[in-house]
Amino acid sequence: MKLANALSQRAELQTRIRQLENRLYNNAQVQEGEQPSEDPEDLLRELEEDYSRLEELISAINRTNNTAKLQDGTTLSDLLARRDCLKGRLGILRNFLDSASALVRRHSASEIRIKSTVDVRRLQKQVDGLSKDLRELEETIQEKNWTTELL
Repeated sequence: MKLANALSQRAELQTRIRQLENRLYNNAQVQEGEQPSEDPEDLLRELEEDYSRLEELISAINRTNNTAKLQDGTTLSDLLARRDCLKGRLGILRNFLDSASALVRRHSASEIRIKSTVDVRRLQKQVDGLSKDLRELEETIQEKNWTTELL
């Protein structure tokens, strides 16, 4: 199985587990004399099976990410860490730029003038560069996911 397939299965299992959780909550209580629409014991068994499978998949994915390397020796785990940090930085910078570049309308010349505390154009170019880096990193990760066998 390719790593990409395992990642897809993991996502499907995580979605199914969230759905099972909702179904469990919906069948936790019933009015006296009524029956739940689904047997909570059956749902709990399904949940246990899904979590067992999820644990196996996550372990295999992590083992693979720690051993799969690019030609330069960088592991897939290293790329994923870089991607997560890059996404975090970009999110903060984009939100900051939204605030820094927001226009404040004045109705008269006597109102207080509001100005940006940073060079918005320079920072926007930095964000554009980081966005390009992220896009290229995502492509590298995806390519590796489709060519790496799961351990």
